Amino acid sequence: MGSVSVRDLRKNYGTVPVLHGVSIDIADGEFVSLVGPSGCGKSTLLRMIAGLEDITGGEISIGGRVVNEMPPKNRDIAMVFQSYALYPHMTVEENMGFSLKMLRVDKQTTKKRVEEVAAILGLTDQLERFPKQLSGGQRQRVAMGRAIVRSPEVFLFDEPLSNLDAKLRVQMRSEIKQNHHRLQTTTIYVTHDQIEAMTMADRIVVMHDGLIEQVGTPLELYDNPANKFVAGFIGSPAMNFVQGTLEGDALVLPTGDRIALGKVPAHEAGRPVTLGIRPEHFQLDPEGLAMQVVTVEPTGSETQVMMRYAGQDLVGVFRERISAKPGEKLHVRPSAERLHFFTGNNGVRLVA
Repeated sequence: MGSVSVRDLRKNYGTVPVLHGVSIDIADGEFVSLVGPSGCGKSTLLRMIAGLEDITGGEISIGGRVVNEMPPKNRDIAMVFQSYALYPHMTVEENMGFSLKMLRVDKQTTKKRVEEVAAILGLTDQLERFPKQLSGGQRQRVAMGRAIVRSPEVFLFDEPLSNLDAKLRVQMRSEIKQNHHRLQTTTIYVTHDQIEAMTMADRIVVMHDGLIEQVGTPLELYDNPANKFVAGFIGSPAMNFVQGTLEGDALVLPTGDRIALGKVPAHEAGRPVTLGIRPEHFQLDPEGLAMQVVTVEPTGSETQVMMRYAGQDLVGVFRERISAKPGEKLHVRPSAERLHFFTGNNGVRLVA
């Protein structure tokens, strides 16, 4: 069983704490992505699970075994790094079979296993080549193949696509997801790109400053963020935030404009509140809020507009093709049923 359990995990570098007591359970066969800004502790957590970083406190279990003191080679995990980490003097076949060679698996079995995995990854014609003769995407496939041939309990990915161009990243995302469906091996995937996490993971773990902010499915995090940090991190373009106060069934903005609300969260009247609006939840409306157009970016299927309101830049994404020019006024209305509210002091989401 490839389940992973982390309990109150802590990590200090000297006197500097990096992880402050992280706990999470990952089911056998689940694809979980760790996301967060640089320095949040996601790669440190992954390396601790792999056995590449010492544990300051807490417990890690893999397949029901506590592995705190277990060396990496005995944890039955395989890790794919950002840098590929291929041996330049070995062929693709030799790179992919190296871990089995170290485990003293016989040559015939190793060759058969490498050929099977090469067929899955589309590398059959590349087996006799060396890494320098491969493209970036092919090198990443070889790194993945080297992990797959071992048939580990858990795959660990540490930002494996960050060195690839945008088109190839999309292709490799699809291939990794397809391979997960095929192999059903527990996968923990670290990325700073929340789009990667949204499109690939069964569940996402959002980290910030060494703590877990929220765990959930991609759409749970998108539709019901626990706090302002998660709301602003998940989604591209990011959620817009505007300060205001609740009065009856309306939100009063600093300009004096009022937004009628479909649902009003329980909150003390007159206290400040942060309104969250996703870019796609603005609608064109001649009677709506007047915003000054800053930039218009048509993409064909939609139009992204940077708008300035009360000295603040907001982003709207519209299905319509908008001909407004910078400096002109655009009248928009936030969708009353799709708004989010957060407390002014700690950013916790208020439920309507």
